[in-house]
Amino acid sequence: MTQKLLLMAAGGTGGHMFPAQALAEEMLRRGWRVKLSTDARGARYTGGFPHMTEITQVSSGTFARGGLLAKALVAPKIAGGVASMAMAMRRDRPDVVIGFGGYPSIPALGAATLLGLPRMLHEQNGVLGRVNQLFATRVHHVACGVWPTELPEGANGIHVGNPVRAAVRERAAAAYIPPGDYPMSVLVMGGSQGARILSDVVPGAIAALPPEIRGHLRVSHQARDEDSARVSEFYAAQGITADVQPFFHDVPARMSEAQLVISRAGASSVADISVIGRPSILIPLAAAIRDEQTANARGLVEAGAAVLIPESALDTASLSEQIASVLSQAQGATQMAHAALDAGVPNATDRLVALVEHLAEEETE
Repeated sequence: MTQKLLLMAAGGTGGHMFPAQALAEEMLRRGWRVKLSTDARGARYTGGFPHMTEITQVSSGTFARGGLLAKALVAPKIAGGVASMAMAMRRDRPDVVIGFGGYPSIPALGAATLLGLPRMLHEQNGVLGRVNQLFATRVHHVACGVWPTELPEGANGIHVGNPVRAAVRERAAAAYIPPGDYPMSVLVMGGSQGARILSDVVPGAIAALPPEIRGHLRVSHQARDEDSARVSEFYAAQGITADVQPFFHDVPARMSEAQLVISRAGASSVADISVIGRPSILIPLAAAIRDEQTANARGLVEAGAAVLIPESALDTASLSEQIASVLSQAQGATQMAHAALDAGVPNATDRLVALVEHLAEEETE
């Protein structure tokens, strides 16, 4: 029996790539071949993908950046990408094509649409991204990470949740140690776009905590390269133990040890927080065009698992007050951790796999 082939297409952010990685891990385990089509930015996130994943870089472009000339060259670039992808698909026909969003997914989805191949989307956020918006009514299914997701009329949306990587699943529902008068951990995550304001506000908010809380804290703080020296120096000057890095390769381990997570509300971060089950303070990215991060946070906030602070209301005093509120109430923090677990979808990968396999079977019937 011939091996089935899944072609995944994803743009160059962790939000798109982490769910793709989770799906690749499981489809390979089930005996499928898996190809990933991405761009140079996306290739930076492929280190964690199983080595059997066949990775190709594609030609695509975005109308969102650059001057008039750059924008004028985008359409021919995308058309070239679609044409070359269609030729590749004729040579090695995928059983299913799935797009995870981002401009680099256009060539694969465009070619699959032209050739009439089984195709679907996975949308991580509560609001469709531009590319997924474009293809939502041209695919068989839109697998939604957040529910409800705003969908155009005619799109077939199915709630599957956001798949998390194997390293996160291994820490699912890790025992929560409530805050107390012993060493406590706080994990601060800003994401690739939104780390600057957290680096500006969080250290001061932690320094302003009552001494009986601050004296027990260890902080893991994700900060951009250009901010990490000043953030480290500030924590050191305040006598706060802190590990400041631009990227943590062991986020699941740090999160499972944390009493509190302070984070942007990116889809992958929210999924990790809910699967591991931790209290959180979420600060949606104000620059997000569709305000998708507020939509992402809604489930945890409504469940009583997270405190939401809009970026416009974020300052040292208000954040310090919220941190103190969580870390001074062991029972309340434990309830938040349990509520996060209840809001999570730990089997999101299995649900997405079932959808992929069902789509492949429908095609062969």
